[in-house]
Amino acid sequence: MHAPEPVTANWGFPTKVWFGAGRLRDLPVAVKQCRASRPLLVTDRGLAALPMVADAVALLAEAGLHCRIFGEVKPNPTGANIDAGVAAFRDGDHDLVIALGGGSGLDAGKAIALMARQMRPIWDFEDIGDHWQRVDTSAPVPVIAVPTTAGTGSELGRSSIVTDEARRRKIVIFHPIMLPDLVIMDPELTTSLPRVLTAATGMDALAHGLEAYCSPVFHPMADGLAVQALRMIREWLPRAAEDGNDLVARSQMLVASGMACVALQKGLGGMHALAHPLGAQYDLHHGMLNAVLMPYVLSHNMPVLTGRLADLARCLDLPHHTDAAVLDWVLALREQLDIPRSLMFMGIDHSHAEQIVAAAVVDPCGFTNPIALDRENVAGIFTAAVAGRL
Repeated sequence: MHAPEPVTANWGFPTKVWFGAGRLRDLPVAVKQCRASRPLLVTDRGLAALPMVADAVALLAEAGLHCRIFGEVKPNPTGANIDAGVAAFRDGDHDLVIALGGGSGLDAGKAIALMARQMRPIWDFEDIGDHWQRVDTSAPVPVIAVPTTAGTGSELGRSSIVTDEARRRKIVIFHPIMLPDLVIMDPELTTSLPRVLTAATGMDALAHGLEAYCSPVFHPMADGLAVQALRMIREWLPRAAEDGNDLVARSQMLVASGMACVALQKGLGGMHALAHPLGAQYDLHHGMLNAVLMPYVLSHNMPVLTGRLADLARCLDLPHHTDAAVLDWVLALREQLDIPRSLMFMGIDHSHAEQIVAAAVVDPCGFTNPIALDRENVAGIFTAAVAGRL
């Protein structure tokens, strides 16, 4: 694939995006465009103390914008995190949320903005049936999303994943107004990401693109986004992991991550259906769980993907244009990125197998798996992933 030079650009798909190295400096202009003056910056605990957050606050202060930080977000955001963030938003009389971070900061920021105007508990808006219609949309809080990883693509999504600690479940909270009003994609913010997190978040983006492509739902536009995202990930993820300061690779991965997220409106599958309860039970990195689960779910689904995966292999310019070539590529990429070969290497055994399988079967992300998920086949995938047996 041709290696483009880093560029600066603005576009509008599916929301306004300001892209380019150094675009964080445009944050004050973005806040003013949203007609706000008292932003609450939401981020996770790891990022809260880093220079990029201090830089963002300083830029806002120089522009006469008073900003406070809410940095008490766990790597897997919880309902309690969202409640605390809503309290901070209301106590500070804020009028906009800046969601800065990887999936945790972005998801938490979007959920806090949503819940700041609600009277019902967050779990009432779980992505089931028409529950999203319960949301009070009379005074939405604007959101500016600033991703610091190339993984979830949550900056271009209309949902958040929040952990219900009492039930040990990850819940998808959805509403169209959760789509951020503006996204600032600055690849410079991703250069400090360690190799292991670059790999894990990049594999999360790959999981989005791959599961969307494999979904049986008819959505050719999403297919196009998924294939292009996968092409970019194949080319640039190894480079981004090898040299974190490679701005071309970082830029390409940031765009690919966003594209893969938009594609997932076509649906996901077994990787996410299992990763969600595993993340809730063990509090592990979502992207890494997807990376470990990927070949086991793909292998399970291959009997009904005959020809479709071969087409993908052709689009990805893999050495062989066969269904098996896609699985071979995934396995080789995992090895190149030092991804654990099985769930056992992440400290997961069969101790909670029954509840993990039960939760995965009812996870909405699994409803578009190419093969309908039931307790028997999910248990088979889980057992294989624990043992590392393909």
